[in-house]
Amino acid sequence: MTFSQWFIFILIIQIIHGLGTWKLYQKAGRKAWEAFVPLYNGIILLKIIKRPWWWIILLFLPIVNLIMFIIVWVETARSFGKNTYLDTFLAVVTLGFYNFYLNYVANVEYIEDRSLQPKSSSGDWVSSILFAIVAATIVHTYFIQPFTIPSSSLEKSLLVGDFLFVSKFNYGARVPMTTVAAPMVHDTIPGLGIKSYLFSDDYENRKSAWENTFELPYMRLPGFQKIKHNDIVVFNQPADTLLDMNQFKPDRNYYKPIDKKTNLVKRCVGLPGDTLEVRNGYVYINGKQNKLPGTAQLQFSYLVQPKNYQFNPKVMKDRYDITDGFGIMNAQNTYYFSAISDEAYNKFKDNPNVLSIQKNIAEKGVWNPDIFPQDSTYNWNVDFFGPLYIPEKGKSINITTKNLPLYKRVITEYEGNTLSVKDGQIIINDKPANRYTFKQNYYWMMGDNRHNSVDARRWGFVPFDHVVGKPIFIWMSWDGKHPRWDRFFTTVNGDKKPTSYFIPFLIALFAYLGYSKFRKRKKKA
Repeated sequence: MTFSQWFIFILIIQIIHGLGTWKLYQKAGRKAWEAFVPLYNGIILLKIIKRPWWWIILLFLPIVNLIMFIIVWVETARSFGKNTYLDTFLAVVTLGFYNFYLNYVANVEYIEDRSLQPKSSSGDWVSSILFAIVAATIVHTYFIQPFTIPSSSLEKSLLVGDFLFVSKFNYGARVPMTTVAAPMVHDTIPGLGIKSYLFSDDYENRKSAWENTFELPYMRLPGFQKIKHNDIVVFNQPADTLLDMNQFKPDRNYYKPIDKKTNLVKRCVGLPGDTLEVRNGYVYINGKQNKLPGTAQLQFSYLVQPKNYQFNPKVMKDRYDITDGFGIMNAQNTYYFSAISDEAYNKFKDNPNVLSIQKNIAEKGVWNPDIFPQDSTYNWNVDFFGPLYIPEKGKSINITTKNLPLYKRVITEYEGNTLSVKDGQIIINDKPANRYTFKQNYYWMMGDNRHNSVDARRWGFVPFDHVVGKPIFIWMSWDGKHPRWDRFFTTVNGDKKPTSYFIPFLIALFAYLGYSKFRKRKKKA
C-alpha cells in the first residue's frame, strides 16, 4: 500500500479502537474522546494498563507490533478483571474485538491497583517468552542479523559454513516492508516448509515490485557509512523467485516481496555512477583494473590434462586447496576444475602428473544468453562484459531502443514505471521519453569465484532498497565435519589477514561468569 492508503487504514483502526474501548476509558477515569485520538489514545491506554509509555514505539514497529498487539489486548482485559485462561484466549483469537464485549456487554470495573506479576508459573513463562521474542526481533531487524555462507562465491574471504553477524546499522536499517510475517525467520517457516509471511499473489495486476496489499513503502533509517568499492555486502537477490533463483525472466518477477527475497553475500565492485567492464575475467572500473583487498583471492576455472593414470583429481583438489569440484571434459581425459586461485595454480601446475593447465576463459564477442541483459545485441559473457554505466540517484541518461535492455528492469521493476515501445518511440508512464532520471542508487555485486558465482553478470543491478547490511564478524565456522577454530570470532571486511578473537572472548566470558558468581556469594553473605 502507499503512504496515503496506510494513513486511511490506520485512521480506520483508530476509529474501531475508539468504538470498542471508549467506555473502558471512562471506567478508568479518562475521557471518552481520548479513545479516538490517534497515538494519544495509545499513550493513555498504556497508562490505563500500567505499562510504560515507550511501548507505543513498539506498537508501530512492523513485525514487533504483531506481538505487542496481543500483549496489549490481554493486558486490557486483565485491567478490567478478566484474567482467566478463557479471557486470554478470547482476547487473542478475536484479534482484540473482545474489547467490544467488555465495552458494551460485560459488567466490568477498572482495577486501579492490579498486580502486574503473572498469577501462575505458566503465565510468567509465557510473558518471558513473548518479551524475549520482541527483544530478539528488534535486534534481528534493526541491529544485527545472523547469516550463514551458503556458497563458495567468496571463498578464501568467506568460506562455506561461516556463520556471520551482519550489521544493519552501517548502511542504515531497512524498515520491514512485509508487515504480516513470523518474527526472526526469512521466507519459510522452518520445519513446515510454508511461507512465513502474508503476501498478495496477484502478480499480474501490480504495477511495481513493491505494490502489495500488506506491504509498507520502502523506508530506511540513517546509516553512518556508505557502501565502498570491494565491500562485502548482504542483499536480497533482485531476480529471486519462489521457483528457482538461477532461472528468471528479465522482465516481470513478482514471486516475492523485496525483503523476503533470498539473502546473498557478494563483493560490491561497482558503485553508482561507475562505468564497469570485465576483461579476461578481471573487473575494470572507469578504465582502471579493480584492486581487491589483500584477503581476497580471485578464482577461475581451468582445463587440466594429466600425464598418466596416476593423476587423481580428488587428491589434487584437497592437496592444493582447490575450492570447488571437478569433472571429466572429454575422451582425452581432460579435467575441468571449476575454481582455482592463483596461489593454488602456481603450485598445481608444477605437479609431475600435470601435462598442461589452461585457464578456461570465454572468447570475447561470443554471446552467452544467460548473461545480463539476456539480449543478443550485447554479445557479452562471464569474462568479457560491458562497458556498462551503473545508475546513480538523481543522474539522467539518454534512453534509446539500443540501450533500453540495460535499464528496462530498473525503470519498470525497481522504480515502478510503466514502459512500452511503439514505432521506435519509448513511452514511459504514457509519455514519450528520450531521457530518464534514476530514483535510487544501484550497485554491481560479484563473487571472487569468477566462473562459479551466480552474481550481477546474470541478473544485473542491485538497487539500494535490496541492501540488507554489512557482514562484520564471523562468530563460528564449520567445514561440515569439524569446527574451524582459527576463524571463530574473526572480522570480515578489511585488507589484512583476519585475526581470531576467540581466546580473548573466552577469557572475557569466564572472567564475567567468575565475577558474577563472586557478587552473588558476596551478596548472599
